[in-house]
Amino acid sequence: MTTEAPAPLPVIDAVVIGRNEGARLIACLDSLAGQVRRVVYVDSGSSDGSVAAAEARGVEVVALAMRHPFTAARARNAGLARLAQMPEPAALVQLMDGDCSLDPAWLATAAAFMAEHPTVAVVCGRRRERHPEASFYNRLCDEEWDTPIGEAKACGGDALMRRAPLQEVGGYRETLIAGEEPELCLRLRRAGWQVWRLDAEMTLHDAQMTRFSQWWKRSRRAGHAFAEGAWLHGASPERHWVAETRRALLWGAGLPLAVLLFAVLVPPLAALLALAYPAQLGRLAGRMGLKRAAFSLMGKSAEALGVIEFHLNRLRGRGRGLIEYK
Repeated sequence: MTTEAPAPLPVIDAVVIGRNEGARLIACLDSLAGQVRRVVYVDSGSSDGSVAAAEARGVEVVALAMRHPFTAARARNAGLARLAQMPEPAALVQLMDGDCSLDPAWLATAAAFMAEHPTVAVVCGRRRERHPEASFYNRLCDEEWDTPIGEAKACGGDALMRRAPLQEVGGYRETLIAGEEPELCLRLRRAGWQVWRLDAEMTLHDAQMTRFSQWWKRSRRAGHAFAEGAWLHGASPERHWVAETRRALLWGAGLPLAVLLFAVLVPPLAALLALAYPAQLGRLAGRMGLKRAAFSLMGKSAEALGVIEFHLNRLRGRGRGLIEYK
């Protein structure tokens, strides 16, 4: 009995972005070796030798100018623009964060799916945390990335994409400090393209998130992303991140302020309002366990700070720099 040889991979290029990723970047670039035709690494002001390490591996490097604020969206656009300048740029491009390593089987699976589904512009798979046992915060990341299989609204930082649709919708929105992939995917879906999450291993991520302060910053960044996404697209039929913003403000700001106010004016009513927290905790615990539920509820305060920060800066006409947690 003869078996058919697997179909050869189409030509795929890659864009990797990073800032002071050190050994994680080296592992990322090594995981792409032999998997893609060319790699463009976009560096956002690293001081740890990342540029030299990438160049030593024969990788094309784009160093972002420091006169403009660094964002992941700006870095991805710069990488895509550099690929477009090269001879015969590939139709497919793997986007990756520099703290991730590619699964050896991912590209074959993802490319085959895209070949069978010409209306799909983006495919992503399972991103896993490399060391979920290192901390509870790492485990939260790993669980967060276990998204539903099938057609999706958005992808994360790692995904295989068709280059033409990205150009068609104008690429990433460079001013976003977070949430740039969901915003891009929203515009792609409006243009008639699809986004899919496959049941396949894709990347290993190294969060190195071991402290409460890191988790808090990451949650605050999420709140900022929710608010900005809702500001940009909340009035559209998709109601982009409107519910997430409202939940952050309700549980993280509105209810605590109401409890404090009524503690002075009508103490019994304050006590009654405060009961909403254990009730919500019990409801969430039934679905995700007590500890994760407690952090989900507590995280709404950090998210609310991010929401408020976005709107205060917007009213003052100011931008917001990166919120980095590591």
